[in-house]
Amino acid sequence: MLVGLIRHGLTDWNAAGKIQGQSDIPLNEEGRKQAKRLARRLQEEKEYRWDFVITSGLSRAQETGSIIAEALGIPLYDPDSRLMERAFGQAEGMTAEERETLWGKNWDDLELGQEKDADIRKRALAFMKDLAERYPDNNVLVVSHGGLLAQLYIALYQNKYSERIGNLSLTILEKNDEDWQMRLYNCTRHLEEAIEER
Repeated sequence: MLVGLIRHGLTDWNAAGKIQGQSDIPLNEEGRKQAKRLARRLQEEKEYRWDFVITSGLSRAQETGSIIAEALGIPLYDPDSRLMERAFGQAEGMTAEERETLWGKNWDDLELGQEKDADIRKRALAFMKDLAERYPDNNVLVVSHGGLLAQLYIALYQNKYSERIGNLSLTILEKNDEDWQMRLYNCTRHLEEAIEER
């Protein structure tokens, strides 16, 4: 079993450096173009075959998943709430400068209504376990969010993989017995190739 983990495409809030959390911010035009570039890459890569796409319920993930599923001619399954982005409470909609001005550099240590890391890891691991049990013979594309994916990788691999998760990045995990083996991490080659084409 392979799972391709994808962070959704760019939004206006991403571009402005605002923290989104569970605020339902749609893709912008660049985000849609990014999704199409990844879809084209997935069509062209012959070593992987994907069976279906599942996303979080937030529109930026659902639209990314829809663009990819349509291009590959595979089903888009109902969203799974366990793939939602981390809730950031009072910090949602603020830039780093605004957060630090209000609460200081260690704002994330304060109680501002944000979801705890341990809780995010728990629901991300529960999703992966369920996916492996329900679809052991399938290869699945999963469209989620940077905060959730970062916590999933910490839960699976401690601090081995810690770089910022890029918009429309692709990570591929393979299920082997009890473990998830990392085949590809946080790859945005399809976006870099698009820059070179311009």
